[in-house]
Amino acid sequence: MKKALLASLLLGLAMTPAAPAMADGPIAPRSAQANAQAFAADRAAILAMAGDYKVTFDLRETTSWRADYTPIPSKLSGGHEVVRVIEDTGPHIALQHLLVVKDEGGKTMVIKHWRQDWNYQPENVLTYAGKGEWKLEAIPAAMRAGRWSQTVWQTDDSPRYGGWGQWSDEGGVRRWRSSWTLRPLARRDAVRHPAYDRYLAINRHSPTPTGWIHWQDNVKEGPDPAGSGKIVPFVQESGLNTYVRDGKFDVAAAESYWAATKDYWAAVRGAWDEAIARHQGVKVAEVAETGSVGAERLMGLADEVKAGKVSTDKAIAAARAVIAEVAG
Repeated sequence: MKKALLASLLLGLAMTPAAPAMADGPIAPRSAQANAQAFAADRAAILAMAGDYKVTFDLRETTSWRADYTPIPSKLSGGHEVVRVIEDTGPHIALQHLLVVKDEGGKTMVIKHWRQDWNYQPENVLTYAGKGEWKLEAIPAAMRAGRWSQTVWQTDDSPRYGGWGQWSDEGGVRRWRSSWTLRPLARRDAVRHPAYDRYLAINRHSPTPTGWIHWQDNVKEGPDPAGSGKIVPFVQESGLNTYVRDGKFDVAAAESYWAATKDYWAAVRGAWDEAIARHQGVKVAEVAETGSVGAERLMGLADEVKAGKVSTDKAIAAARAVIAEVAG
């Protein structure tokens, strides 16, 4: 964004009252200068998540909420990710994650991973409503000032979850804390077909001296086995995803993949946005192995574009047909 345009945007946003402290209560007005400084600091924290990383995923079921449930063993895994800014209008930032792995033969593979969209002072956020359904949820006007929504999307750009909160500095740590956020099961759990079928979570993001962290505080929930019809908690999980800057992997492979497929994926994002706007939400059948019922086809089309087997225009037309088919 040009400096003049950003300066104008900052001045306009500075006229909106905003303030510190709790993520889930009304906030007091502050000066235009303080508001502009806070907006710039928030943007800097979000943009700082872009880069090349060694990622560690540390997931631990800690406390059972049922006498008949035994927590599963902790799981520690990792890999390499490239995170790029793919959209930035000032109050809207989109970060695309690209996973770089080696296959059994040692060949580098690039897998389009999750995407996170950040929006400043949003009127609504797309939230998970359970069983393959997402709805646009209005954010109370009194709760918008100074806050950001984060919407997370699956590998095929279908929705995953959304929440809102604010960036703050507490105890010398910069962090964003979400509202309570309902989320569908991740593949690591979904493929086991457990008794629970969703997470109720608080997400926190914090910059660190070497990168950033994503801390998940998850209540794993599901239908009451006793048949009461209620959703009940099964177990508490703590998830800590740690991103440490590291360029000692095949970053060029990720750059090549994105250069070849970015126009295709921009059109896919647009098609999902249209479906969501049309229905004020969207219904997409969930699949344990792939996340959504259309994921395999949409990801496959991108691979064909990258391999030169199909033109971007033809792939986009096919992707729109897939989304029209699976998005209710």
